[in-house]
Amino acid sequence: MSDLDARLSIFTARAEEVSAVVRPVASLDAALDYVVDLCAAKEACQWLLAGCEAPLSESAGDLCATVAAKTIAAPGFSDDLRARLDQRCREKGIHLTDRSLRQHLGGIDVGLTLADSGIADTGTLVIDSSDEEIRLATMISEVHVAILPADRIVATADDLAASLGEAMARPGNFTAFITGASRTADIERVLAIGVHGPLALHILILENGLTS
Repeated sequence: MSDLDARLSIFTARAEEVSAVVRPVASLDAALDYVVDLCAAKEACQWLLAGCEAPLSESAGDLCATVAAKTIAAPGFSDDLRARLDQRCREKGIHLTDRSLRQHLGGIDVGLTLADSGIADTGTLVIDSSDEEIRLATMISEVHVAILPADRIVATADDLAASLGEAMARPGNFTAFITGASRTADIERVLAIGVHGPLALHILILENGLTS
């Protein structure tokens, strides 16, 4: 087993231990297909629809009909990659956005991001979230999907010391370390998932790099 295969195996095991879904994908197009199919198959964001099952006024009913549309947020993508994703979303009747996520604070169905690195021994994603849109996509979506190139998985956090030091030296830097879905046990020590962020995390391991 090569060093990369070993890191990938450990990363997958650790991420799955904290309930992340880890899937290999052969190309970026395969990753985009996965994300769109995932969004199409899920129910519309339940955070937005809370209360819509009750008898409502006409105006409130119209609002519920509007928010029932599914949304994918994918900030930080190149124009070409965004166009490829947008075509797939249109075919499935899914709204795609990559900006003004403050207008979607009630919730987004799927937040899609590109991970900068992965840490094998903790199953952790490292994402430069200095851009507020990327930061929000990882926080206000019901499902967070991250695309992680296999060759960017390192053994331990120490292996990222130099690059993180450079990042932290940049004004306004915000680097996120994400391990599994959002969880807390600060209320009577009862574990709750999705209280402060996504209910689920899917990690797509890109086998052939971001140029695929």
